[in-house]
Amino acid sequence: MTTARDIMHAGAHWISSHETLDRAAQVMRDHDLGALPISANGDEGRMVGILTDRDIVVGCVAMGHDPSKVTCGDMAKGTPRWIDAGAGVEEVLEEMQSHQIRRLPVVAEKRLVGMISEADLARHLSEEQIAGWVEKVYATG
Repeated sequence: MTTARDIMHAGAHWISSHETLDRAAQVMRDHDLGALPISANGDEGRMVGILTDRDIVVGCVAMGHDPSKVTCGDMAKGTPRWIDAGAGVEEVLEEMQSHQIRRLPVVAEKRLVGMISEADLARHLSEEQIAGWVEKVYATG
């Protein structure tokens, strides 16, 4: 059985909730990332959200806020979603589809071990699986 660990990209990075958005943008740039899980005050065992590059642009810069003054914790909204590294691909797809998310942190023994993105799905899934995922995740109704 193909698992989340098999399709994820390893080496995901955290950002602490007290770090500012300009620092998060630097981490994203330095590691070529589009999203960072947000940890509770440096505790990498407790995820409080996920921050995307789009969140920084739309939720901060476009609103006229200073990214050097807004924290990652300020941007954390909702319930963070994640998947166990041993979960099967069908579980991964279901989690992403049911919550209409494009990136999914992968956790093993309560530790972040990787991230699954659209690109990871495209590399590892059949065209039929990708088409079904796209239809459900990008559904507007």
